[in-house]
Amino acid sequence: MNRRTNLLEQAFERALWASRLVMLIAVVGSVLLAFGSFYLAIIDAISVFAIFKDYADPSLGVQDYTKLRNDAVTTIVRVIDGFLIGAILLLFAFAVYDLFVSKINPARRSESGQSLLAVGSLDDLKEKVARLVIVVLVIEFFQLALKLPYEQAQDLLYLAAGILFVSGAVYLTAPRRLEAPGSNEGSNQQDETQRNS
Repeated sequence: MNRRTNLLEQAFERALWASRLVMLIAVVGSVLLAFGSFYLAIIDAISVFAIFKDYADPSLGVQDYTKLRNDAVTTIVRVIDGFLIGAILLLFAFAVYDLFVSKINPARRSESGQSLLAVGSLDDLKEKVARLVIVVLVIEFFQLALKLPYEQAQDLLYLAAGILFVSGAVYLTAPRRLEAPGSNEGSNQQDETQRNS
């Protein structure tokens, strides 16, 4: 009876451990969405060149130049936004695979891979993704701010308040090292001592 319970427990634990592989759905979905985001960003980047071509037309008036310039800047911002969203999705896919499925061995041997996979827990992943989402939201705010007409002084006041709030969000989500002022010197001296020996 005890042996049968032990076998049942082991089978259940193996099945439970194997259930982590369901996270492959999230990994594959994130990679596909990243490719889709990159595709949209590339199409937008190509469309910017059409705007540049129209901008070179000397017969346009000042208002037409202003509109084309605003369209170009807005599209460039949209391209950056698309690439950042793709980067967020790839970072999420790498981290979820690394945390739940298996270590990514080629990435571990690469210098850039080690910095990308510096996610030790779900909290680290949430923190990194949240910071990137803040950056995307800043870009979205900038894109909307370019499209709005500013007709009154109150509109500019709202823009200034929006910029203040966005700056505060970026400041609050920026990573900070909590080190004592003199502790950095000691670690630098230790690093030099280790290199010299």
